Amino acid sequence: MSPAPQTVGLLLVPGFALMSYASVVEPLRAANLLAGRELYRWIHITPGPQTVGASCGATVPCPVKAGETAKLDFLFVCAGGNPASFRDRTTLRWLRTLAARGLRIGGVSGGPVILARAGIMDGYHMTVHWEHAPAVAEAFPAVMLTRSIYIVDRNRLTCAGGTAPLDMMHALIAEAHGPELARRVSDWFMHTDIRPAQSAQRASFSERYGVHDDRLAGALELMESHPGEPLKRSETARRIGLSTRQLDRLFAEKLGLSYAEHYRRIRLERARDLLRQSAVPITEIALGCGFSSASHFSRAYKNTFGVTPASERK
Repeated sequence: MSPAPQTVGLLLVPGFALMSYASVVEPLRAANLLAGRELYRWIHITPGPQTVGASCGATVPCPVKAGETAKLDFLFVCAGGNPASFRDRTTLRWLRTLAARGLRIGGVSGGPVILARAGIMDGYHMTVHWEHAPAVAEAFPAVMLTRSIYIVDRNRLTCAGGTAPLDMMHALIAEAHGPELARRVSDWFMHTDIRPAQSAQRASFSERYGVHDDRLAGALELMESHPGEPLKRSETARRIGLSTRQLDRLFAEKLGLSYAEHYRRIRLERARDLLRQSAVPITEIALGCGFSSASHFSRAYKNTFGVTPASERK
C-alpha cells in the first residue's frame, strides 16, 4: 500500500519572502505531479490575519491560525523583513508545544529567527539568511550558528532562504521517496546543480568585491571577521604576508579606498544590520562594532548613510 501523504504546515509571517516560500511549496506540488499520486499536502497557517501578505505585496489565504489543532508531519516558518520584531505570544507558545511533541520544525529565510525567539533552537545547529546572522548571534548565544545554505539537525531544519529551499527540498524528497524522484523534481525547475547543505550563502570575497588578488581577498575576509576589535594594518599585513606599504597600495589600486576607510565601512554595515534586525541598544552596537563611543558612532554613521542610528532604527 502507498504511504499516506505527508502534511506540511506553512506558517506565513506577514512580510514573508515570496521566493523562499515558493521554493518550499513548489517542489511539493511537482513531486505530486511527477509521482502521479498525492505524496504531500500543505496547509497555510497564519499568526493572525486570515490573509497574509508577502514582502512583494502578494497575498496568501491562511485558513488555519497558529494554536489551532492541525495534524502535521512538518512545519515550516516562512518569514522575511524584520523577523526579530515578531513577538506574538500565542504563536511562540504553539511552536514550543509542537517542538515538545517531537514534530519536525523548520524555518526559512527569516523563519529561523522566530524559532530561536521561541526558544526551540537552543543547543541546535542552525542557519539563517546572512542578513539576519549578526543579530541572531547577538541575541541568541545558545544557538550554534552556521553560514550554510541549509542544515538539518535532528528534528530541526533551517534554511537561509532565496533559492536555497530548492536544495533542502531536494534532500527531503530524496529522503522520503528516493533520489530518482528528487532528481526529476529538480529537473522540473531546471535546478540541475544541486548544492550540498554546507554550501556558502554568498559569493566569494573576490566575486563580491570584484578583486582577483588572493592577498586582498584574504585581507577583506580578516576584516569582516573582526568588526568588534578591528585589526591593525600591521597585523592584517603580517597575516597575509605583506608589508603595510604593500597592503596600502593594494587597497588604493584595487578598491580606491584606504585600509581604514574600507574597514570603517565594513563595521558600519554590520552596525546597520544590527540596528535593523535586533533590539540591541545603540551604545552596545557602537562598542561591538569597534567605535569608542556612541557619539563617535553616530557621527560616522550619519556621514556614511545620511541618517543617525536612532533614525535608522525607527
